[in-house]
Amino acid sequence: MKDSNKKIIIFDDDEDILSICSYILEEQGWEVHTYTDCNNITEKVSGILPDVILMDNWIPDAGGIIATQTLKKTEELKDIPVIYFSANSDIQILANHAGAQTYLAKPFDLEELERVINKVLVTE
Repeated sequence: MKDSNKKIIIFDDDEDILSICSYILEEQGWEVHTYTDCNNITEKVSGILPDVILMDNWIPDAGGIIATQTLKKTEELKDIPVIYFSANSDIQILANHAGAQTYLAKPFDLEELERVINKVLVTE
């Protein structure tokens, strides 16, 4: 049975962030997939084809920049918006370098999370 849920993948090695974000987004009707590493990223993303991706900067093993760039070089995945998130003070530079659509600085509040996700969905 195919449902019409919006799908999101969260790449972060922080289990607390994964569980909080998953809980909030599932409450809003998202189908949430989480990974604590970005190994075989194209396979992971191709298997789900999410509406949006949240990417942590420090994700093992390759890191968020390489992971995002890999997605952006893959024809069938390059149009999926990536929201880059990190506690790094240079997050805007990192997100631009990675080719992400936008970014979310950690720590973030949940309204901010929703706002950023909704923003990239509207621009699609």
